Amino acid sequence: MNDHVRDLASVRDATERLLTAAAKLDNASVAEPSRLPGWSRGHVLAHIARNADALVNVLEGRPMYASADTRDTDIERDAPRPLDVQLADVRESAARFQATGAAPADWSRTVELRNGVTDAASRVPFRRWVEVELHHVDLGIGYELEDLSEEFTQREINFLAERFRGHSDVPALLIKQDDGRMIPTGAVESVSQEQIQSGYVPPLPGLTVSGRQTDLLGWLCGRRDGSALSTDGGPLPALPPL
Repeated sequence: MNDHVRDLASVRDATERLLTAAAKLDNASVAEPSRLPGWSRGHVLAHIARNADALVNVLEGRPMYASADTRDTDIERDAPRPLDVQLADVRESAARFQATGAAPADWSRTVELRNGVTDAASRVPFRRWVEVELHHVDLGIGYELEDLSEEFTQREINFLAERFRGHSDVPALLIKQDDGRMIPTGAVESVSQEQIQSGYVPPLPGLTVSGRQTDLLGWLCGRRDGSALSTDGGPLPALPPL
């Protein structure tokens, strides 16, 4: 079960870490390339701020973005701003998200995100936590995947494995974690509750991908090429963009 109150606290702490680190930049370094192709650090900071507002829209029952182009045009508009404006925007938009999260609400309800994706409202704070943590890494200012908490890393691996489960462009595979746990993902056979109750066990995928938690996360979220991982049963597949 998702603990949205605890996740909101984690979002707040992650945002403060990001703001403290980014405050050491200057206007010239904000304009420099980030680790995301085609994006400066200013693009990343603008996206973090606009994502907070977009998730406020989601929690308040509005479309995540006003139109299909709004997300990209708003980021391009805000990317060139000086550092002090960027930081103020990240802080103020984060406060709006926290205020919305603190308001009384039915956290069991289903909400709609981009492209028709739906999820439980209670998982929106975790989605925001992901945005803040991974984009902090994307800034390329000394915060790495290895700095992420064990809890966050495990939950994001689980989340991404779920996201790719049933994806026709990803072959059926097992993710073998360094603690021995196995997570199926890709084009694995879906199993109904009736089949489970009858004792049916689906065939296991022939491909296994194993490695450190951090390297598995990096591959799943598109931040690493997977060269540090090991495979058994075939080559490491290319994952579609998130």
